[in-house]
Amino acid sequence: MLNMPEVLVLATSRRTHGGISSVVMAHEMANEWKKYGCRWIATHRNGSIAVKLLYMMTGMAKYLWYLPWCKTVHIHIGEAPSARRKSLFMRLAKLTGKKTIVHFHAFDTASTIEGPYSAVYKKLFDDADRVIVLSKMWENAVCSTFELGDKVRVLHNPCPRIADTSVEVKKKNIILSAGVVSPRKGYHDLIRAFAIIAHKYPQWKLVFAGSGEIEKGKAIAREVGIENQVEFPGWIAGSDKDRLFRETSVFCLPSYAEGFPMAVLDAWAYGLPVIATPVGGLPDIVHDNEDILLFPPGDTKALADQLEKMIADTALRHRIESASRQFAEESFNIITIGHRLGKIYSELSDKR
Repeated sequence: MLNMPEVLVLATSRRTHGGISSVVMAHEMANEWKKYGCRWIATHRNGSIAVKLLYMMTGMAKYLWYLPWCKTVHIHIGEAPSARRKSLFMRLAKLTGKKTIVHFHAFDTASTIEGPYSAVYKKLFDDADRVIVLSKMWENAVCSTFELGDKVRVLHNPCPRIADTSVEVKKKNIILSAGVVSPRKGYHDLIRAFAIIAHKYPQWKLVFAGSGEIEKGKAIAREVGIENQVEFPGWIAGSDKDRLFRETSVFCLPSYAEGFPMAVLDAWAYGLPVIATPVGGLPDIVHDNEDILLFPPGDTKALADQLEKMIADTALRHRIESASRQFAEESFNIITIGHRLGKIYSELSDKR
Protein backbone atom coordinates (compact mmCIF):
# COMPACT_ATOMS: atom_id res chain seq x y z
CA MET A 1 0.00 0.00 0.00
CA LEU A 2 1.40 3.38 -1.01
CA ASN A 3 2.75 5.86 1.54
CA MET A 4 2.36 3.54 4.48
CA PRO A 5 5.05 3.81 7.17
CA GLU A 6 7.51 1.00 7.83
CA VAL A 7 8.22 2.07 11.42
CA LEU A 8 5.55 3.32 13.81
CA VAL A 9 7.09 5.49 16.53
CA LEU A 10 4.86 5.67 19.61
CA ALA A 11 5.63 8.56 21.94
CA THR A 12 4.12 11.49 23.76
CA SER A 13 2.84 14.43 21.71
CA ARG A 14 5.30 17.00 20.39
CA ARG A 15 3.16 19.52 22.30
CA THR A 16 4.23 17.95 25.59
CA HIS A 17 7.17 19.63 27.29
CA GLY A 18 9.86 17.15 28.17
CA GLY A 19 12.66 14.88 27.17
CA ILE A 20 10.94 12.15 25.13
CA SER A 21 9.25 14.52 22.70
CA SER A 22 12.54 16.42 22.32
CA VAL A 23 14.37 13.18 21.53
CA VAL A 24 11.85 12.11 18.89
CA MET A 25 11.88 15.57 17.31
CA ALA A 26 15.66 15.28 17.04
CA HIS A 27 15.34 11.80 15.48
CA GLU A 28 12.94 13.27 12.90
CA MET A 29 15.77 15.44 11.59
CA ALA A 30 18.03 12.48 10.80
CA ASN A 31 18.07 10.96 7.31
CA GLU A 32 17.07 7.59 8.77
CA TRP A 33 13.62 8.91 9.68
CA LYS A 34 12.72 9.17 6.01
CA LYS A 35 14.86 6.20 4.92
CA TYR A 36 12.98 3.81 7.20
CA GLY A 37 9.58 5.40 6.65
CA CYS A 38 8.99 6.43 10.26
CA ARG A 39 5.70 7.89 11.45
CA TRP A 40 5.21 9.46 14.87
CA ILE A 41 1.95 8.50 16.58
CA ALA A 42 1.22 10.61 19.67
CA THR A 43 -0.37 8.47 22.37
CA HIS A 44 -0.28 10.98 25.22
CA ARG A 45 -0.27 14.67 26.00
CA ASN A 46 -0.03 16.49 29.31
CA GLY A 47 -3.28 18.13 30.32
CA SER A 48 -6.67 17.30 31.75
CA ILE A 49 -8.05 13.77 31.95
CA ALA A 50 -10.19 14.56 28.91
CA VAL A 51 -7.15 15.68 26.88
CA LYS A 52 -5.16 12.60 27.89
CA LEU A 53 -8.07 10.31 27.02
CA LEU A 54 -8.55 12.02 23.66
CA TYR A 55 -4.89 11.57 22.72
CA MET A 56 -4.92 7.95 23.86
CA MET A 57 -8.01 7.15 21.78
CA THR A 58 -6.86 9.10 18.73
CA GLY A 59 -3.42 7.52 18.96
CA MET A 60 -4.93 4.04 19.19
CA ALA A 61 -7.14 4.68 16.16
CA LYS A 62 -4.16 5.78 14.07
CA TYR A 63 -2.12 2.85 15.37
CA LEU A 64 -4.77 0.31 14.39
CA TRP A 65 -5.00 1.89 10.93
CA TYR A 66 -1.26 1.74 10.22
CA LEU A 67 -0.33 -1.41 12.16
CA PRO A 68 -1.18 -3.96 9.43
CA TRP A 69 1.15 -2.23 6.98
CA CYS A 70 4.20 -1.47 9.14
CA LYS A 71 7.19 -3.71 9.82
CA THR A 72 8.43 -2.38 13.17
CA VAL A 73 6.87 -0.68 16.19
CA HIS A 74 9.25 1.59 18.14
CA ILE A 75 7.76 2.28 21.58
CA HIS A 76 9.13 5.08 23.78
CA ILE A 77 8.43 4.64 27.49
CA GLY A 78 9.43 6.48 30.64
CA GLU A 79 7.89 6.34 34.09
CA ALA A 80 5.29 3.78 35.18
CA PRO A 81 2.17 5.49 33.71
CA SER A 82 3.88 5.59 30.32
CA ALA A 83 4.86 1.91 30.54
CA ARG A 84 1.34 0.90 31.51
CA ARG A 85 -0.22 2.87 28.63
CA LYS A 86 2.13 1.32 26.09
CA SER A 87 1.51 -2.27 27.23
CA LEU A 88 -1.67 -2.52 25.15
CA PHE A 89 0.14 -1.21 22.06
CA MET A 90 2.85 -3.82 22.60
CA ARG A 91 0.33 -6.65 22.89
CA LEU A 92 -1.29 -5.64 19.60
CA ALA A 93 2.11 -5.46 17.90
CA LYS A 94 3.02 -8.96 19.04
CA LEU A 95 -0.39 -10.35 18.04
CA THR A 96 0.18 -9.05 14.51
CA GLY A 97 3.74 -10.37 14.32
CA LYS A 98 5.57 -7.04 14.21
CA LYS A 99 9.15 -6.48 15.29
CA THR A 100 9.23 -4.28 18.38
CA ILE A 101 11.64 -1.89 20.06
CA VAL A 102 11.19 -0.54 23.58
CA HIS A 103 13.10 2.71 24.03
CA PHE A 104 13.49 3.21 27.77
CA HIS A 105 13.71 6.79 29.08
CA ALA A 106 13.72 7.02 32.86
CA PHE A 107 15.46 8.98 35.57
CA ASP A 108 15.17 6.55 38.48
CA THR A 109 15.26 2.78 38.93
CA ALA A 110 13.22 2.88 42.15
CA SER A 111 10.14 4.25 40.39
CA THR A 112 10.49 2.06 37.31
CA ILE A 113 12.28 -1.28 36.95
CA GLU A 114 12.76 -1.78 40.71
CA GLY A 115 9.44 -0.27 41.76
CA PRO A 116 5.86 -1.51 42.18
CA TYR A 117 5.43 -1.82 38.41
CA SER A 118 8.57 -3.84 37.80
CA ALA A 119 6.47 -6.63 36.28
CA VAL A 120 5.09 -4.21 33.67
CA TYR A 121 8.59 -3.30 32.55
CA LYS A 122 9.69 -6.94 32.59
CA LYS A 123 6.82 -7.92 30.30
CA LEU A 124 7.54 -5.06 27.89
CA PHE A 125 11.26 -5.86 27.78
CA ASP A 126 10.65 -9.61 27.41
CA ASP A 127 8.29 -9.03 24.48
CA ALA A 128 10.60 -6.55 22.74
CA ASP A 129 13.02 -7.64 20.03
CA ARG A 130 15.32 -4.80 21.06
CA VAL A 131 15.53 -2.66 24.20
CA ILE A 132 17.19 0.73 23.81
CA VAL A 133 18.64 2.45 26.88
CA LEU A 134 20.29 5.86 27.14
CA SER A 135 23.67 4.97 28.65
CA LYS A 136 25.95 2.22 29.96
CA MET A 137 24.68 2.98 33.45
CA TRP A 138 21.13 2.22 32.35
CA GLU A 139 22.28 -0.86 30.44
CA ASN A 140 23.86 -2.20 33.63
CA ALA A 141 20.75 -1.37 35.65
CA VAL A 142 18.36 -3.06 33.22
CA CYS A 143 20.53 -6.14 32.64
CA SER A 144 21.14 -6.67 36.36
CA THR A 145 17.39 -6.53 37.02
CA PHE A 146 16.09 -8.64 34.12
CA GLU A 147 17.52 -11.44 31.97
CA LEU A 148 17.46 -9.88 28.52
CA GLY A 149 20.23 -11.69 26.67
CA ASP A 150 21.80 -9.65 23.88
CA LYS A 151 18.76 -7.56 22.96
CA VAL A 152 19.84 -4.38 24.82
CA ARG A 153 21.42 -1.53 22.85
CA VAL A 154 22.83 1.76 24.16
CA LEU A 155 21.74 4.79 22.15
CA HIS A 156 22.53 8.25 23.47
CA ASN A 157 20.08 11.06 22.92
CA PRO A 158 21.22 13.43 20.15
CA CYS A 159 21.98 17.12 20.39
CA PRO A 160 19.34 19.14 18.55
CA ARG A 161 20.40 20.72 15.30
CA ILE A 162 20.89 24.47 15.66
CA ALA A 163 20.37 26.65 12.60
CA ASP A 164 23.69 28.52 12.75
CA THR A 165 25.80 28.57 15.90
CA SER A 166 28.36 30.86 14.23
CA VAL A 167 25.95 33.80 14.38
CA GLU A 168 27.46 36.41 16.67
CA VAL A 169 25.21 37.28 19.61
CA LYS A 170 26.40 39.42 22.49
CA LYS A 171 26.76 37.24 25.56
CA LYS A 172 25.11 38.29 28.80
CA ASN A 173 26.02 37.36 32.36
CA ILE A 174 23.38 34.66 32.53
CA ILE A 175 23.52 31.31 34.31
CA LEU A 176 20.74 29.32 32.66
CA SER A 177 18.90 26.25 33.93
CA ALA A 178 16.29 24.81 31.57
CA GLY A 179 13.63 22.21 32.22
CA VAL A 180 10.73 21.60 34.57
CA VAL A 181 11.13 23.62 37.77
CA SER A 182 10.81 20.73 40.22
CA PRO A 183 12.66 19.40 43.27
CA ARG A 184 14.18 16.57 41.22
CA LYS A 185 15.82 19.16 38.99
CA GLY A 186 17.42 20.83 42.03
CA TYR A 187 16.32 24.39 41.26
CA HIS A 188 16.22 25.20 44.99
CA ASP A 189 19.86 24.12 45.37
CA LEU A 190 20.94 26.37 42.51
CA ILE A 191 19.21 29.41 44.03
CA ARG A 192 20.75 28.80 47.46
CA ALA A 193 24.19 28.10 45.97
CA PHE A 194 24.14 31.26 43.87
CA ALA A 195 23.09 33.24 46.95
CA ILE A 196 26.43 32.33 48.55
CA ILE A 197 28.39 34.19 45.84
CA ALA A 198 25.82 36.57 44.32
CA HIS A 199 27.05 39.60 46.30
CA LYS A 200 30.44 39.25 44.57
CA TYR A 201 28.88 39.18 41.11
CA PRO A 202 25.93 41.61 41.13
CA GLN A 203 26.01 41.81 37.32
CA TRP A 204 25.23 38.08 37.00
CA LYS A 205 21.78 36.49 37.22
CA LEU A 206 20.08 33.10 37.25
CA VAL A 207 17.41 32.31 34.67
CA PHE A 208 15.13 29.28 35.05
CA ALA A 209 13.48 28.48 31.72
CA GLY A 210 10.68 26.05 32.46
CA SER A 211 7.26 25.56 33.97
CA GLY A 212 6.58 24.17 37.42
CA GLU A 213 7.22 25.50 40.92
CA ILE A 214 7.89 29.05 39.80
CA GLU A 215 6.23 30.77 42.76
CA LYS A 216 8.16 28.56 45.20
CA GLY A 217 11.35 29.44 43.37
CA LYS A 218 10.61 33.16 43.64
CA ALA A 219 9.90 32.73 47.35
CA ILE A 220 13.27 31.02 47.91
CA ALA A 221 15.03 33.79 45.99
CA ARG A 222 13.36 36.40 48.23
CA GLU A 223 14.22 34.38 51.33
CA VAL A 224 17.94 34.38 50.49
CA GLY A 225 17.90 37.99 49.31
CA ILE A 226 18.68 37.59 45.60
CA GLU A 227 15.24 38.11 44.04
CA ASN A 228 16.70 40.83 41.80
CA GLN A 229 19.19 38.34 40.34
CA VAL A 230 16.77 35.48 39.61
CA GLU A 231 14.28 35.29 36.73
CA PHE A 232 11.58 32.76 35.83
CA PRO A 233 10.40 33.40 32.25
CA GLY A 234 8.44 30.11 32.17
CA TRP A 235 8.61 27.50 29.43
CA ILE A 236 10.19 28.91 26.28
CA ALA A 237 10.50 27.56 22.76
CA GLY A 238 11.26 28.63 19.22
CA SER A 239 12.99 31.96 18.68
CA ASP A 240 12.73 32.90 22.38
CA LYS A 241 14.61 29.75 23.38
CA ASP A 242 17.17 30.27 20.64
CA ARG A 243 17.86 33.85 21.71
CA LEU A 244 18.17 32.95 25.40
CA PHE A 245 20.59 30.08 24.78
CA ARG A 246 22.72 32.25 22.49
CA GLU A 247 22.89 35.02 25.10
CA THR A 248 23.70 32.66 27.99
CA SER A 249 27.25 32.37 29.36
CA VAL A 250 26.94 29.34 31.69
CA PHE A 251 24.49 26.43 31.82
CA CYS A 252 23.70 24.55 35.05
CA LEU A 253 21.64 21.41 35.65
CA PRO A 254 21.65 20.54 39.39
CA SER A 255 19.46 17.41 39.04
CA TYR A 256 19.15 14.58 41.52
CA ALA A 257 18.29 12.01 38.82
CA GLU A 258 18.29 11.87 35.02
CA GLY A 259 18.25 9.45 32.11
CA PHE A 260 20.45 11.34 29.68
CA PRO A 261 19.46 14.99 30.08
CA MET A 262 18.25 16.72 26.93
CA ALA A 263 18.86 20.05 28.67
CA VAL A 264 22.60 19.37 28.71
CA LEU A 265 22.47 18.27 25.07
CA ASP A 266 20.74 21.57 24.26
CA ALA A 267 23.53 23.41 26.06
CA TRP A 268 26.21 21.48 24.17
CA ALA A 269 24.47 22.25 20.87
CA TYR A 270 24.87 25.96 21.66
CA GLY A 271 28.46 25.50 22.84
CA LEU A 272 27.69 26.46 26.44
CA PRO A 273 29.96 25.46 29.32
CA VAL A 274 28.06 23.14 31.65
CA ILE A 275 27.94 22.64 35.41
CA ALA A 276 25.99 19.52 36.42
CA THR A 277 25.60 16.64 38.82
CA PRO A 278 27.11 13.25 37.87
CA VAL A 279 23.76 11.49 37.41
CA GLY A 280 22.21 9.32 34.71
CA GLY A 281 24.33 8.81 31.63
CA LEU A 282 26.62 11.81 32.08
CA PRO A 283 29.37 9.98 34.04
CA ASP A 284 29.79 7.61 31.06
CA ILE A 285 30.87 10.53 28.91
CA VAL A 286 32.22 13.54 30.79
CA HIS A 287 35.40 14.32 32.75
CA ASP A 288 35.28 16.79 35.62
CA ASN A 289 37.35 19.96 35.14
CA GLU A 290 38.07 18.99 31.52
CA ASP A 291 34.78 19.16 29.61
CA ILE A 292 32.34 19.94 32.44
CA LEU A 293 32.27 20.98 36.10
CA LEU A 294 30.59 18.46 38.40
CA PHE A 295 29.31 18.57 41.97
CA PRO A 296 27.40 16.11 44.21
CA PRO A 297 23.59 16.42 44.12
CA GLY A 298 22.33 18.64 46.91
CA ASP A 299 25.75 20.03 47.85
CA THR A 300 25.11 23.77 47.62
CA LYS A 301 28.59 24.72 48.85
CA ALA A 302 30.24 22.61 46.14
CA LEU A 303 27.86 24.07 43.56
CA ALA A 304 28.67 27.61 44.71
CA ASP A 305 32.38 26.84 44.29
CA GLN A 306 31.83 25.55 40.75
CA LEU A 307 29.67 28.53 39.83
CA GLU A 308 32.34 30.93 41.04
CA LYS A 309 35.06 29.01 39.24
CA MET A 310 33.13 29.20 35.96
CA ILE A 311 32.29 32.88 36.39
CA ALA A 312 35.76 34.01 37.44
CA ASP A 313 37.96 31.85 35.20
CA THR A 314 37.37 32.98 31.62
CA ALA A 315 39.99 30.61 30.22
CA LEU A 316 38.31 27.64 31.90
CA ARG A 317 34.94 28.74 30.57
CA HIS A 318 36.25 28.97 27.02
CA ARG A 319 37.95 25.58 27.28
CA ILE A 320 34.73 23.90 28.39
CA GLU A 321 32.81 25.77 25.68
CA SER A 322 35.11 24.13 23.12
CA ALA A 323 34.50 20.72 24.68
CA SER A 324 30.74 21.29 24.51
CA ARG A 325 30.95 22.10 20.80
CA GLN A 326 33.02 18.96 20.26
CA PHE A 327 30.38 16.82 21.98
CA ALA A 328 27.68 18.35 19.78
CA GLU A 329 29.64 18.05 16.53
CA GLU A 330 31.06 14.56 17.04
CA SER A 331 29.62 12.07 19.54
CA PHE A 332 26.10 13.47 19.84
CA ASN A 333 25.31 14.95 16.46
CA ILE A 334 22.05 13.91 14.81
CA ILE A 335 23.79 12.21 11.88
CA THR A 336 25.80 9.91 14.17
CA ILE A 337 22.88 9.04 16.46
CA GLY A 338 20.52 8.62 13.50
CA HIS A 339 22.95 6.18 11.88
CA ARG A 340 23.13 4.13 15.09
CA LEU A 341 19.34 4.01 15.32
CA GLY A 342 19.21 2.98 11.67
CA LYS A 343 21.51 0.05 12.45
CA ILE A 344 19.03 -1.15 15.08
CA TYR A 345 16.19 -0.92 12.55
CA SER A 346 18.34 -2.85 10.06
CA GLU A 347 19.07 -5.59 12.60
CA LEU A 348 15.35 -6.26 12.88
CA SER A 349 14.82 -6.11 9.12
CA ASP A 350 17.61 -8.64 8.62
CA LYS A 351 15.94 -11.03 11.08
CA ARG A 352 12.85 -11.38 8.92
